[in-house]
Amino acid sequence: MPSPKPFFVTVFILLVLNGEGLMTTKVGARNNVHIVYLGERQLDDPKLVTDSHHDLLATVVGSKEVASDLMVYSYRHGFSGFAAKLTESQAQKLSELPGVVRVIPNSLHRLQTTRSWDFLGLSSHYPTNVLQNSKMGDGVIIGVFDTGIWPESKAFSDEGLGPIPFRWKGVCKSGDHFNAASHCNRKIIGARWFIDGFLAEYGHPLNTSEDPEYLSPRDANGHGTHTSSTASGSYVRNISYRGLGPGTIRGGAPRARLAIYKVCWNVFGGQCASADILKAFDEAIHDGVDVLSLSIGYSLPLFSDVDERDGIATGSFHAVARGITVVCGAANNGPSAQTVQNTASWILTVAASTMDRAFPTPITLGNNKTFSGQAIFTGKENGFTGLTYPEGTGLDLTSAGACQTLLLNSTLVAGKVVLCFASVARRVAIRSAAATVQEAGGIGLIIAKNPSDALIECTDGFPCIEVDYEIGTRILYYIRSARSPTVKLSPSKTLIGKSVSAKVAFFSSRGPSSIAPEILKPDITAPGVNILAATSQLDQLMDGGYAIHSGTSMATPHVSGIVALLKAIHPDWSPAAIKSALVTTARTKDASGFPLFAEGSPQKVANPFDFGGGIVNPNGAADPGLVYDMGTSDYIHYLCAMDYNNSAISRLTGQSTVCPIERPSILDVNLPSITISNLRNSATLTRTVTNVGAPKSIYRAVIEPPTGITVTVRPDILVFNSKTKKISFNVTVSTAHQVNTGYFFGSLTWTNERHAVRIPLSVKTEILQSYADDN
Repeated sequence: MPSPKPFFVTVFILLVLNGEGLMTTKVGARNNVHIVYLGERQLDDPKLVTDSHHDLLATVVGSKEVASDLMVYSYRHGFSGFAAKLTESQAQKLSELPGVVRVIPNSLHRLQTTRSWDFLGLSSHYPTNVLQNSKMGDGVIIGVFDTGIWPESKAFSDEGLGPIPFRWKGVCKSGDHFNAASHCNRKIIGARWFIDGFLAEYGHPLNTSEDPEYLSPRDANGHGTHTSSTASGSYVRNISYRGLGPGTIRGGAPRARLAIYKVCWNVFGGQCASADILKAFDEAIHDGVDVLSLSIGYSLPLFSDVDERDGIATGSFHAVARGITVVCGAANNGPSAQTVQNTASWILTVAASTMDRAFPTPITLGNNKTFSGQAIFTGKENGFTGLTYPEGTGLDLTSAGACQTLLLNSTLVAGKVVLCFASVARRVAIRSAAATVQEAGGIGLIIAKNPSDALIECTDGFPCIEVDYEIGTRILYYIRSARSPTVKLSPSKTLIGKSVSAKVAFFSSRGPSSIAPEILKPDITAPGVNILAATSQLDQLMDGGYAIHSGTSMATPHVSGIVALLKAIHPDWSPAAIKSALVTTARTKDASGFPLFAEGSPQKVANPFDFGGGIVNPNGAADPGLVYDMGTSDYIHYLCAMDYNNSAISRLTGQSTVCPIERPSILDVNLPSITISNLRNSATLTRTVTNVGAPKSIYRAVIEPPTGITVTVRPDILVFNSKTKKISFNVTVSTAHQVNTGYFFGSLTWTNERHAVRIPLSVKTEILQSYADDN
């Protein structure tokens, strides 16, 4: 029987699962679930909105009874629309009705992990930082869209918390192995799940034997528990991962409350349907969350900002319009350029970095030379044992020793440590090599590869130690020169402090945006490598309920927790003001004052397409001095600059919009950055800053121009007082280059005696148009 034709796209969890960025897969659907998007709701009463949805559907399917059977969701709080099971002809008829913005097929998404808070300056031992000034985020509500939560974890204790905020309108729902009365508390104040859109597309019941899952908010995957505890976990002392990274774990805003929206399911590594995500946005807006944290994304190519198939862009617009900051992961497809996801201008997009912690692992050769590798190896030191490298024969002498295609002789490998060279950086190659060595009787693996700090423990304590190609080659030369080469592998140690420099993670997706390069993405960077946090008891990599994971999934909740702290201190700040505060105060240098690097081939000095404004600086963001604020009118400017349809913009924003005949410049969108992707001679753009510091303040412009670029600012002195709180200025950017160039980078900083408000400049000269010219 031929399989039905797949018609939906996959969205994924932004976790480096076993080090592998999860790839898009297509799943055949038996039911044609479609999302009928109607834009901003026109009625205030949710029941009337739902009734209108049934009436609209009934006009196509024949009766309200049939409409009720076909309806999957009614979106009635944050925006108007519904998800229903439709034939293609019914979907076509609905799309032609007045008031219908768009009818699109349901889409599936996939999921994208102690020391990090001290690294970011939020140690609980210092009484004057933003953690203490915000009362640890008390009263702020963080909504998490993910795989659910493991409520018994001590990370979700409500000890010491006050009553649930009176404005909270959400609910806790009981379900499979989840009792709302006992599992929800003053920390987990909301928990529900959304699966109808996924099941309609998947076409099968959940197979709880092969992929354990719960029809409830309970987390079978571990991803949601990890991200939730990173954002807002309570203090849990004396936690480590098999002895590594010991200390007290907690979330960024340990007194903030959690609202759990389980939209991703433990199938094919984690699947999340657009219909379910949109319903979660709808409910979260109604429930009263302050921050939304989504470690979820699509794969390339990206949908446009007004294409409802990207449920995240659409749902987040309505959330941001109501003052809810939406934080999303940048994805794990780095270090290639133009791979960043969640690129809408209203989303706060997070890249991943390492931090000032490493797990050095000694490798001692039989000639008494010791090299330092990287690993999460917590097993016993076994003393010196044999060391081998599988030499190839024939035309391809290196194929036998390639990690991804290891060819081993059990007789030669048994009881020995194997060296291999990885030409594929993905973790799946290392996992496969480790399994091959174990099957052949080997007792350890040394992997020579492109340097990357994202580590994963091999199963059953089997040592998988990573070194760079240089050290790998030196070990190989020792093997080839020694009659009986031996090696001793020692357990990993924990090293923290200035001697370990933070870098943008190898896997972290990079800009510029493939939709609109002028909208700098990612916006900010946070720790996302080797993050220790709570997890599900079903997580195969957990140790006592905690696990170390890596990914932009892990970086995202770091920023979500920080946003909660800022929201507690500045409840009247808009999402754009919060984003600006984070970007303009971020760090671009390490603790020793040297520029940050980005992992890749080769490593390089990081630039705004790697880390946005830089590594997040919570204490600086609490007092930024100036902010580049934006509201709905600014987002309309952006949508018009993108040349989107007037009708689609009007429905999205809930107000009648007619874009100017002359398309506005995207360069004038009031972002805390300036990116020019095709400068030919010169360009002039406008920015507006709002004073959120002392009423009487004077700021002066300091310019670090990109190479070969001249930048002038008028006025170059900004004078604020009790009456003047906002000032606009013009920036003129001119190029001296006479040929096409790549991007060069600089900055514009407004300074006074207390603040340095820095925005990145990214400029590419394009004398000859390389591709299609829209102008």
